Amino acid sequence: MFDTILIVDWSGGNDRGATPKKDAIWTGVARAGMAEDPVYHRNRQVAESWITAFLTAERQAGRRVLAGFDFAFGYPAGFGQVLTGSDDPFAIWDWFAARVQDSPDANNRFDLAGQINAMFPGTGPFWGNGLPNRDIEDLPRKGLARHGHGMTERRAAEENAKGAFPVWQLSGAGAVGSQVIMGLPMLARLRQHFGADLAVWPFEPLTPPVALVEVWPSLIARTIAATCPRGTIKDAHQVRVLSRALSAISADALRQMLDVPPNTEGAILGAHHVVALEAAASAPPLRNDCFALPQGVQWTPVADALAHLRAQLRCVAEAETQPLGAALGRYLADDVTALRAHPPAANAAVDGYGFAGPAKPGLQNLPLVKGRAAAGQPFGGAVPQGEAIRILTGANLPDGVDTVIMQEDVQASDSMITFQGPLKRGANARAAGEDMTLGQIIAQQGRKVTAADLAMFAAAGIGQLQVRRPLRVGVLSTGDELRDPGSSAAAGEIYDANRPMLTALVQQWGHCVVDLGRAPDNRAALRALLDLGAGQCDVMLTSGGASAGDEDHISALLADTGSLALWRVAMKPGRPLVMGLWGGKPVLGLPGNPVAAMICALIFARPALSLLAGGEGAEPQSYQLPAAFSKTKKAGRREYLRARIRDGKAEIFASEGSGRVSGLHWAEGLVSLGDDAMQISPGDPVTYIPFVSFAQ
Repeated sequence: MFDTILIVDWSGGNDRGATPKKDAIWTGVARAGMAEDPVYHRNRQVAESWITAFLTAERQAGRRVLAGFDFAFGYPAGFGQVLTGSDDPFAIWDWFAARVQDSPDANNRFDLAGQINAMFPGTGPFWGNGLPNRDIEDLPRKGLARHGHGMTERRAAEENAKGAFPVWQLSGAGAVGSQVIMGLPMLARLRQHFGADLAVWPFEPLTPPVALVEVWPSLIARTIAATCPRGTIKDAHQVRVLSRALSAISADALRQMLDVPPNTEGAILGAHHVVALEAAASAPPLRNDCFALPQGVQWTPVADALAHLRAQLRCVAEAETQPLGAALGRYLADDVTALRAHPPAANAAVDGYGFAGPAKPGLQNLPLVKGRAAAGQPFGGAVPQGEAIRILTGANLPDGVDTVIMQEDVQASDSMITFQGPLKRGANARAAGEDMTLGQIIAQQGRKVTAADLAMFAAAGIGQLQVRRPLRVGVLSTGDELRDPGSSAAAGEIYDANRPMLTALVQQWGHCVVDLGRAPDNRAALRALLDLGAGQCDVMLTSGGASAGDEDHISALLADTGSLALWRVAMKPGRPLVMGLWGGKPVLGLPGNPVAAMICALIFARPALSLLAGGEGAEPQSYQLPAAFSKTKKAGRREYLRARIRDGKAEIFASEGSGRVSGLHWAEGLVSLGDDAMQISPGDPVTYIPFVSFAQ
């Protein structure tokens, strides 16, 4: 939705001097999950000039900006009626802009608050005269001195943001009232300066290129405190963290945060989406060298390359709350805890009769109590010792019952049952919580939710889950020679087999596909597509241009970013893989050959995307099967052969040539041959990985 995020930590105080300090004005800027160094502003005049110039430059560059300010955009309902005769928030802004007197070393905020208080009945609503040596008429120093002013203490926005201070408090730790009085005039001037290019949330639709929103960094105070380096000014750190989080969060998640009904009081962005905001804030950006292999390495074994991915990649998908019905295939963002024991009470496992066990050997005769116990219809009384009750499968065991005998083993009348003992205590009865106990962790973060999981969660009383949103994966093919299937192809041109294949694999793995199309062998055009992908995707999967030749433009462009890692993996087919970051987003460059592209996608892209999506990047399941082929293999690299099972044996495609794309259709899996030299004869055990194992 926005190209740039600007976060402003405002101040109602006087000039703070040339040296960066706390409790001053700081601004933070981020784009595509990458934050710039925070900027210190010694006073409001300097800050307003900088903000105006920054927004102007962003507009000239054609970028959309979300500018967040950490003070209230409005007052409780009714305040405007007294002040201006209208609850229009912009009328309130303009009222303050016309009356606030401000210089670097002095301002009239306390006197102005006293004048406003005099407009109200009683005393108030403002309080907190921060001038130590001068009392101000109608402005009490303590909040308890107010009475009868008729205003609510908080806006609805503060009621929903635990710990937020009311707009009436002008001084003291955490007070925001002075920031509001000294900030609204600045917002009014920005609105006048940018005109139709600017809109204010939630008062106006956010269609113009500049959006002003109210933020409160303390929504993510836990993450800010946990990540703040020693010696760093908190105000500087929090604008960096919040701007980066909002720039990294998905457009859908941001739309949900902005989906607030228009009102005159204002709203705090993210107040109802703290989990998603925390998740985005707590995830540090990928390092520029995250794909770099140790220096001097020429050929990397497959196992080492996979271990490197697992060590360097982290989840980039935000957390969100979803009902069970929408959680299938999502990765859990948090451990799942049972909200109820299962079963919640001891119950019968069969239809029969319940009593207090055990039953001794020999013939047993037990009188029946009146009534019965059925699932959902528990028996209201207790069963006396030496008596029994009719009970059905799933029914709670009544008091006095711990054992159930199946009805097939009983002769029964209306008043008596007879059966042959012995029967041990607890027979045919389920103990409370024998499956799951209240508070037990029943699934761990990173698990991909299955249909069976949903049954377990439902049984444990769980109606919604914290899951990761689907990963957005851009798929891009490169090469002048490529044409879309179904179109005409001239001599020297070929059809793009990679994009349909990779798109299907990404969808099969449960991610969302963003089709970035085909890029010609032109660096300007490829750069534009990568820029587009960085703005829309979490990760990009490219094919072609992944080596070091004249037309390998993916490698060349990533080299310009300083993040290029050209992997020469000791495997066949495959070998050249390109890894890097573009606009802060990982790029996985696969070979252009369809067979090599698919096998590298299965072996490397699948676990990498799983890790980025919040999963564990688990290896696929494999099996030992007798070979139905002969082969001599040299040492030094792992080989993947297209294979299938027939008559319990693994047979391989007739040609190992990576240009034979029909072999992918023929195959049902891969035979993996290790790095060592080997001589394989029919009947020798080989490792077989079915394609279905790569689908999990």
